[in-house]
Amino acid sequence: MSDPSSSDLFLSRSREYLGRVYPERLTAALAVLPEGELWWQPHSGALSMGTILMHLEGNVRQWILSGVGGEPDARERTLEFSNEYREEASVERTELLEQLITTTRAATELLASLGEEPLQKGYAIQGFEVTGLEAIFHVVEHFSWHVGQAVWIAKSRAGIDHGIAFYDEARVNNDRNA
Repeated sequence: MSDPSSSDLFLSRSREYLGRVYPERLTAALAVLPEGELWWQPHSGALSMGTILMHLEGNVRQWILSGVGGEPDARERTLEFSNEYREEASVERTELLEQLITTTRAATELLASLGEEPLQKGYAIQGFEVTGLEAIFHVVEHFSWHVGQAVWIAKSRAGIDHGIAFYDEARVNNDRNA
């Protein structure tokens, strides 16, 4: 049996981050975010946790499911940033997270079905001309960026005893490259 190709490794790691790592981190952040803080933002030019969740769902759907997967593109990006949702008390954090996880699951299923050809193929997504590999890379790095913002919001709003940790701090502080 041959070693996995770079494409296979890329798709595998992309599925791991989009399907497990990032959703787990968002779940941890939401768990410590105080009640009533879903739409908090440090100022009007910054994102709230609720906005981040909606924005990530739209981005994954547009770039992977529609862009690479060929589903219809029905994204309304401006709505992700509108005040409309902030004013609706009926939108719950669990609902937003579930919508995002449903979309990331669909995306990881699509990624599991891809071979080399769709990675090299050209796509027009959101006005950008990209390959499939570039589209997927964009989504993974974009997701990471916003997960960091969401975790920062949760930690800052929950306070010093937030309890969020993704690594064994002692180990990563002391381990050296072999």
